[in-house]
Amino acid sequence: MLKIIIPTAFMIPSALLLNPNILFLTLIGYSMLLSLLSLTLFNHPLTLKIVNTTPYFSIDPISAPLIILSCWLLPLMILASQNHLKTEPLNRKRMFLMMLTTLQTTLIMTFAASELIMFYILFETTLIPTLIIITRWGNQAERLNAGLYFLFYTLSSSLPLLIALLYLNNKYLHTSMELFLLNQPELPPTNTSPMFWLACLLAFMVKLPLYGLHLWLPKAHVEAPIAGSMVLAAILLKLGGYGLIRISPVLNPHPPALMFPIIILALWGILMTSSICLRQTDLKALIAYSSVSHMGLVISAIMLQTPWAMTGAITLMIAHGLTSSALFTLANTNYERTHTRTLLLVRGLQLALPLMSTWWLLINLTNMAMPPSINLVGELLIITALFNWSSPTIIITGIGTLITATYSLFMFLMTQRGTLSTQYRFLPPTHTREHLTLILHLLPLGLLMLKPSLISGLLT
Repeated sequence: MLKIIIPTAFMIPSALLLNPNILFLTLIGYSMLLSLLSLTLFNHPLTLKIVNTTPYFSIDPISAPLIILSCWLLPLMILASQNHLKTEPLNRKRMFLMMLTTLQTTLIMTFAASELIMFYILFETTLIPTLIIITRWGNQAERLNAGLYFLFYTLSSSLPLLIALLYLNNKYLHTSMELFLLNQPELPPTNTSPMFWLACLLAFMVKLPLYGLHLWLPKAHVEAPIAGSMVLAAILLKLGGYGLIRISPVLNPHPPALMFPIIILALWGILMTSSICLRQTDLKALIAYSSVSHMGLVISAIMLQTPWAMTGAITLMIAHGLTSSALFTLANTNYERTHTRTLLLVRGLQLALPLMSTWWLLINLTNMAMPPSINLVGELLIITALFNWSSPTIIITGIGTLITATYSLFMFLMTQRGTLSTQYRFLPPTHTREHLTLILHLLPLGLLMLKPSLISGLLT
């Protein structure tokens, strides 16, 4: 584990000290090597499949795919940000790259933490670089407001979690995830146990986010620079899902009076946010709301606590991470040329950028879970698990997948088809750098179709 954490941490000073001529090239090459090195984490030789490296960090089949996803996305974020940073002075470029590498280090440590209090501290630490990226390098004046929303939603919801973890530490004299998984402590049968359950889950519900607690997400996505949007959609949302999976063994038995409303709210959120996507005018906001819709499935699956549902949740989290990051990259390539995100103003880009249109089609098809994509594997597992739990849920999930297909096609047709406006006749052509970024998003999605068990978590 340390063979990835330490080299990633050394990228922070190297972002500040490298020769300006080779700054981007070296960091992209170095981070790409690290992401290839991280693929070794797929190997779990032990019976329990927990690979302990230090008393505080360990890896198992749940955290390994998320760590690999984090490592894989760092070079892609630097690649996608090059045009955005072109006009910036050198010290601002260095600061931006330093923030990205700091965020990367804290994310890897968060996913690898084996103590719940350690996990909480690192979980909160990821806030700081993300907040700086949004507020310092965002596009519009609204970015400060978006940063405040992001900060206060996350901080206010995670304070009850800290109190609950301190209570656990006092009661059991440890907060080790492995010990809780093996020991399965039961909640005290008192009137306060539902409150304790809710306190543990609220922080992760906001992070995912659950419908009703999601208002910070579209704001943060729309105002963030491209690297901020990519890391938010691909990894930071997954912190919530990962936290829910980790804290669940501590919370047995789950109180049905609280569990059922959360599942219903998550399923209702799938319908509501998918419907919002159909009426959305801003391209980045549309992709952000589609993330909330997909995460509704993940929340309902994790709440069910069945092996199929858990496997589906982890698979969908990884698949969605790559897909939504690719969608934001595509939205950014359009924005850099047309300087607008409004769907009505930019039509018929297939004529101006024909190769980009192919990427739009492929990624929209994976977003709507077309067979044989890995997204379909995750969604099918979750929908089947929900159907086994309660058969009427098939109506909500069925309508949800139908609306997802509709808005994915709507997004493709609105951006690519139609007559091209005269002001966009002479758009600059697409760069090899942009095509490389998109290939590196689609390559893992394509390869995982051959062996989905690599990222299915519990059942590998």
